[in-house]
Amino acid sequence: MTQLENRIAQGKGDEKADKVLRGGQIFDLMTGALLSGDVAICGDRIVGVLDDYDGKEIIDVSGMILVPGFIDTHLHIESSLITPFEFDRCVTPRGITTAICDPHEIANVIGAEGIRYFQKASEHTLLDIKVQLSSCVPSTHMETAGAALSAADLAPLRGHASGLGLAEFMNYPGVIFRDPDCMDKLALFEEGHIDGHCPLLSGKDLNAYISAGIRTEHEATSPEEALEKLRKGMRVLIREGSVSKDLHALQPLLDERTSPYMCLCTDDRNPLDIGEHGHLDYMIRELIRLGTPPLAAYRAASLSAAEAFGLKDRGMIAPGKRADIVAIDALESCNAQLVLAGGIVVSETSFAARGDVAPVGRNSVKAPVLQASDFRTRANKVETDVIGIREGQILTDHLHEDIAIKDGDKHPDVSRDLVRISVVERHGKNGNIATGFVKGFGLQTGAIASTVCHDHHNIACVGVDYADMAVAANRLSAIEGGFVVARDGEILAELALPVAGLMSLLSFEEVREKLIDLRSAARTLGVTLEEPFLQLAFLALPVIPALKITDRGMVDVHKFEIIS
Repeated sequence: MTQLENRIAQGKGDEKADKVLRGGQIFDLMTGALLSGDVAICGDRIVGVLDDYDGKEIIDVSGMILVPGFIDTHLHIESSLITPFEFDRCVTPRGITTAICDPHEIANVIGAEGIRYFQKASEHTLLDIKVQLSSCVPSTHMETAGAALSAADLAPLRGHASGLGLAEFMNYPGVIFRDPDCMDKLALFEEGHIDGHCPLLSGKDLNAYISAGIRTEHEATSPEEALEKLRKGMRVLIREGSVSKDLHALQPLLDERTSPYMCLCTDDRNPLDIGEHGHLDYMIRELIRLGTPPLAAYRAASLSAAEAFGLKDRGMIAPGKRADIVAIDALESCNAQLVLAGGIVVSETSFAARGDVAPVGRNSVKAPVLQASDFRTRANKVETDVIGIREGQILTDHLHEDIAIKDGDKHPDVSRDLVRISVVERHGKNGNIATGFVKGFGLQTGAIASTVCHDHHNIACVGVDYADMAVAANRLSAIEGGFVVARDGEILAELALPVAGLMSLLSFEEVREKLIDLRSAARTLGVTLEEPFLQLAFLALPVIPALKITDRGMVDVHKFEIIS
């Protein structure tokens, strides 16, 4: 009997199903009703529901509610700071069974090799990782990345089973003004899915951007912005990451009427946040707590997500669909009691049975040896452009402050929360060092440095003391990248991220503990931000308004130019 015939026979009840979930209630994403009946599974597919089935294996889910597996519609697994295999262990037991990822973090460090690493990893994980091809490597012409990928470079990467299309197109000015390189990439994926990224874009500029065939948007931060994008045909992805937290702002827009066109995503969420709060399961709980109808929340987490990305084989507990099923205690609490991913019961045993892929991107930190003097500013006017942090957002303010010049330098002023920020090119290409000022860290002493620095992933360092900045940045070269906190010439805490300077080789539990130590160490420096390390990383992303810094200088994002 063929696999197809076997599915039909088990669905009809002529043969015993491979697995039967018995005793639970199915949450119907069409009507919101709770329905009784068995769920029959053949291999990785659901073949029967709402009826009685006999099975080779009976799994008792009495008292539980069965919902479709959750789909994270946009994330960068690298930003979880762990490998795809540890990410699988971290989030799949929470009910996340599909992750639509853009590996542009690692691609900006080592190019196509990084994308191929994720494609190979997707062949082994229980979590179904969909690997979009990164559109913006580098994200703009205003930074030095470790690699550059053209349309010709992306073409050979197409056709892998994990592929869906082109990942977030961050260079929205390049789309609007028809940059030839952008046009080549858009044309290559014209018949497929293209992810969007256009913060604050509206009016005719938004019309032009959508006209390129771009269909999703995860950068909306207000109901007004999201509503315009919905009305113009985009699927809006509500984001709640470790830094970018838009759930509370967009929650009022999500109801049973809009839920077919809205989805959920995390973008960048680390194991500390996942351990303390959760992943998509946290988003579902919080949406319902804030008043979102459960039907709307669970639709956005599964069925609407599947339909937005053309995944016709999942999103419902229904015959023919992939057997991605989460047994939860209650709709409001969304605590996973049992998870099936592609028909496999998720457990430490099933994780142990996976294959593996060797890590890539080792020894990728090739920064120069830094001295305290490298962090002096070279500006010659008192009026100063200052990055203003908005906690919980990757949007920043473009502030202007008068900072006196003393001994040829503008010194940090902790009384006004004005501290030095520097970006050091670390790919061994030019040794650029750019300096500026940032407001919002609360830093009183010492320094913090990181190689997680979107999207070019150079070294980002913020500090009060230049000698400590040099100590912290130099330590990153020694540990192959990561996070470092320094004070008085000593390292207070660190996390090594040797996989391209982005991911640890430790378990997610160990990474979580080291993040706790790093957060504590940062607070001893006076830092007031809940998530200082990823907040720092986004200060170097020149496609998010309003003021950013790269290794080439301060960037006015609205003008899309480096400030001279």
